[in-house]
Amino acid sequence: MRSLEGLKAVVTGAAGGIGAPLSRLLREAGVHVTGVDQTLCEECDATVLCNLGDDAELQTLCERLRADPPDLLVSVAGVMCFGPHERQDFSRLDLCYRINLVVPAALAQAVAGPMRTRGSGQIVNIGSVLGAIPYPWFAAYSSSKAGLAAFSQALRRELDGSGVNVTHVSPRAVRTPFNRGGVERFLDLAGMKADDPEFVARQIVAAIRQRRPNLSLGTAEAFYATLNALVPTVIDRGLRPQLARVRAEFS
Repeated sequence: MRSLEGLKAVVTGAAGGIGAPLSRLLREAGVHVTGVDQTLCEECDATVLCNLGDDAELQTLCERLRADPPDLLVSVAGVMCFGPHERQDFSRLDLCYRINLVVPAALAQAVAGPMRTRGSGQIVNIGSVLGAIPYPWFAAYSSSKAGLAAFSQALRRELDGSGVNVTHVSPRAVRTPFNRGGVERFLDLAGMKADDPEFVARQIVAAIRQRRPNLSLGTAEAFYATLNALVPTVIDRGLRPQLARVRAEFS
């Protein structure tokens, strides 16, 4: 397992439920961490205040990364979009796809060339198991995370042999403010497990150290993701009893 001592990392969403413990663990491993968020990233060495939903601010950040590429780019920032798809506000849908998919792609584009020229670097994208097992009431979120998984896989193949690694991590639900309110109630009704943010952050650091191309958290979730890819109708049938309880409350 490689040492991370002396590396520089940029972590988006570094003030959040996963980003904060992840930034702290990276610093404990000897990494200089610059957090990107709309508020002070207390667990980081430095903070870049940035609204990733704003075109001009995103472009400025991309230019900064292109000029001074880090050793690690970790895209954690995400937006949840929960509820019946027909009731979602368009602006919320737009933000969900932008933050979850367009922003990581834009940031990766900014650093990929300089990293390739340098011959080293790692791009880490934090997805979700819901990208592999799309759930109702999470249509936009699931599809944005599915897109991030596909993007990560394509970019990894594109950069193969360049010295630049691409890592995609798919956590299952995490106990953070991100999953409060209706989402938390959904998890309870559906019987879905949620992990502690510290545990998830440690798994991400391990994946970075090992330069793993993919990591899916949760043994059962990984199995069902494979099953969904091969025979989705089996998952459809398996989910019906579970979702009947949810539909009664959220439809």
